[in-house]
Amino acid sequence: MDELLTALADPARWRLVSLLADRPRSVGVLAQLAEARQPQTTKHLQTLERAGVVTSQRTGQRRIYALRTAALRDLAAELSRLADTADEAGGPRATYDRYGLSLRAERLAAQESGWADGRSFRFLRSLAGRPELVWHHLTEPSLLARWWTPDDLRVSELVFEARPGGRIVQEYRDAEDADGCDPVAGRAEGVVEDVRPGECLAYRLSPLLPDGSLAFTAHVDLGLRPTDTGTDLDVHWRITDSTVDSADFIAGIEIGFGQSLDKLAAVLAPDSYDTHDTDTGSTK
Repeated sequence: MDELLTALADPARWRLVSLLADRPRSVGVLAQLAEARQPQTTKHLQTLERAGVVTSQRTGQRRIYALRTAALRDLAAELSRLADTADEAGGPRATYDRYGLSLRAERLAAQESGWADGRSFRFLRSLAGRPELVWHHLTEPSLLARWWTPDDLRVSELVFEARPGGRIVQEYRDAEDADGCDPVAGRAEGVVEDVRPGECLAYRLSPLLPDGSLAFTAHVDLGLRPTDTGTDLDVHWRITDSTVDSADFIAGIEIGFGQSLDKLAAVLAPDSYDTHDTDTGSTK
């Protein structure tokens, strides 16, 4: 495939392929139609033949070239597969486009400080596992790190002190940035405000702008309620102290935190591990 793409990448060779799509032609005629010198046309045709795009045969004093369609059909199939992957419903590209729409709207709205103050978001999830298990995943850093980032990101630093006045630090990078060479994708700092194990957790969390200042403050309240099948988690976000530069962060709250909660639900799914042997937070 690499040789095929290299052969087709040259405009002069692509012109020859287009001419051969109409019908087989001789080197001399191809050179005339392409308005090129015959020796150079011959070299291009030889490159295309090595790549499996054309075939040739000698007829008297002339060499006739014809297009081999199999290679082009294979390329078309691969391109179609790539396009289908990118267009997958609900996939990463769809999320990218959705965030782009939100981003443009929030940037237009962010005209002055306080522009988003009072905005709120609510998230509801029905989770497998008792409230005690869910609580461990909400408050223990080793378990938080398994889910507390949007898709395609990974936790690179995490502090969560589950006590009133406890410190929170959340930093994350691209999931594929193994050596940390890419810039940090995001960093936030905050304080725990209310802790009622198995029932309620509240904290303040502020994403940091590149200069280290606060983009906004999110007041996050999480309520846990036991059900017959596990736990209902009810999360409320409320925005204060919003700056003009906070638009990019606020645009991603609904998508990003929603993805994080979906990851939490997957972590707690019955087939993830034994959810009954978890009173101590063990994940086996």
